Amino acid sequence: MDGALQLLKELTGAAGLPGFEGEVGRVMERHLTPVVDQITRDRLGSVIGKKRGTADGPRVMLAGHLDEVGFMVSMITDDGFIRFQTLGGWWEQVMLAQRVVIKTRKGDVPGVIGSKPPHVLSPDERKKIVEKKDMFIDVGAAGKAEAEEMGIRPGDPVVPAGDFTVLANGRCVMAKALDNRVGCALAVEVLRRLQGVDHPNTVYGVGTVQEEVGLRGAQTSAHAVEPDVGIALEVAVAGDVPGMKPEQAQAKLGKGPVLLLYDATLVPNVKLRDLVIDTAESEGIPLQFDVMPGGGTDAGRIHLFGRGAAAVCIGVPTRYIHSHAGILDRNDFEAAARLVTAVVRRLDETTVDDLYR
Repeated sequence: MDGALQLLKELTGAAGLPGFEGEVGRVMERHLTPVVDQITRDRLGSVIGKKRGTADGPRVMLAGHLDEVGFMVSMITDDGFIRFQTLGGWWEQVMLAQRVVIKTRKGDVPGVIGSKPPHVLSPDERKKIVEKKDMFIDVGAAGKAEAEEMGIRPGDPVVPAGDFTVLANGRCVMAKALDNRVGCALAVEVLRRLQGVDHPNTVYGVGTVQEEVGLRGAQTSAHAVEPDVGIALEVAVAGDVPGMKPEQAQAKLGKGPVLLLYDATLVPNVKLRDLVIDTAESEGIPLQFDVMPGGGTDAGRIHLFGRGAAAVCIGVPTRYIHSHAGILDRNDFEAAARLVTAVVRRLDETTVDDLYR
């Protein structure tokens, strides 16, 4: 297994829900340590690796968010079932009968989001989506006391369970939490590629926290970094599956990284956007485009720092995000790493000053 694949495996295998990013943060910190000059954290827990180039500025912030969507224990019923609060956006249809792990003070407790067998469902019930508020987690407890003896208590994080798997074609990877351990892995990979290479700036590889519940870590870590340029490293919604229309999601696996032209939190700096496009063309890197009117990324907070910072979002096409298993093409990850590295090397003082003229 090559270095980038091993990195992605370790990052996706770690637990890290919004507000509970400690475990995955330690994984990212361990991988950042050999490729940066300094590691710090903001007070919410975002991991910040600083790599000096040939100049102290401009400051370039590469941000991937550490957190994944999941759940939190809200209560234990008298019968020993677990009620939960979602952390991040979930669609009910992908939740039932999925395995989870409750992270307790006594260790991991496996469970499953309970569902009725089809044998007992009426025709009308089969047509209805079970609402999140009516769902529960079954850990096999005979009652509340036994669940508590397992170590479960309200407030415990509940992580989707899913193994990291290289699919049969050897090119595609399936795993939980690709949103957004992909972005974290990209930040590390770009910093690796800058080792022994001149770059006319200082680069910060940042694993932000609590993106899925409001882009919170991007705001605090931007205050720590004080970026001149921000690049959010993300997944992009892949629309190359049955039932999806191009106007819903344009990205396809194997066709290169995606430049997000618009989302609900960001209209990218036009000159930085064009620099990304021109760099992709000059480097022979395929580039896709999309818009996301119904969501936002860390770039939405980064670009609001201080008097403003030029920002864009570059993503790796990924199928089935915000579920227990996503799929991506490793070639898209590789192309994204090449593109971001090439863009960073072009961000000298003159180029960055021109972004604001």
